[in-house]
Amino acid sequence: MCAVNDQENVDNVQLDSAEEESLLPAWLRRTEGEQRWSVTAALLAAIVIQWFLPERLSIHPRWLMPALELLLMAALLVVNPHRHIARSGNRVRVLGLLLAAAVSLANGWSAVLLVRDLLHGSQGISPVQLLLTGGGIWITNIIAFSLWYWEWDRGGPIARAAGVHKHPDFLFPQMQQEGIARPDWEPYYIDYLYVAFTNATSFSPTDTMPLSRWAKMLMLSQSTISLLTLALVIARAVGVLQ
Repeated sequence: MCAVNDQENVDNVQLDSAEEESLLPAWLRRTEGEQRWSVTAALLAAIVIQWFLPERLSIHPRWLMPALELLLMAALLVVNPHRHIARSGNRVRVLGLLLAAAVSLANGWSAVLLVRDLLHGSQGISPVQLLLTGGGIWITNIIAFSLWYWEWDRGGPIARAAGVHKHPDFLFPQMQQEGIARPDWEPYYIDYLYVAFTNATSFSPTDTMPLSRWAKMLMLSQSTISLLTLALVIARAVGVLQ
């Protein structure tokens, strides 16, 4: 009789927990996870931009970083082909972080060499080529930082889908006020890409606030890199035109 009562108590606790979880907003509870098409599209765009940058601005051999990034993308698709769900947690997270690091390394290398050329003069480069090169590095920088935001906020996409961490690193408007988004809203990669883009253009947060110290430092770094890149490229292009 006691065993039956104990089992009923356990079932009631489980039901209460399930009911409490269903009342939470989607970004706080366990969900199916995010499909990877948007991340894949952004990564492919970054790889294409890196491939078409001038050879002098690429890590040699030129094919090395694009090939490494494609290899990491293929490994991610093999390990977790459809959604970022909790089944394949650690492997997907490690591969995702390595991929973000590879994109950042390749783009950082190109940015440093571009700044060197801009400061010491770049003969034989037209203003159009200069602006296109600077623009490509600037866009790739946005993609790279969006990957870091996406991979680190509340432990990454898998931890977010599992509802592991309750305290967000980025506070989106949909988290602050009920009724302005659908009940099943949760941050996806596109949201972090938007954060990276607005931070690169306004050099400060817009509608999404960084809460943790690492998020603030990452946004500070992105704003600084974006400001320096745009200022130097535009100044040099104007000088070449004159």
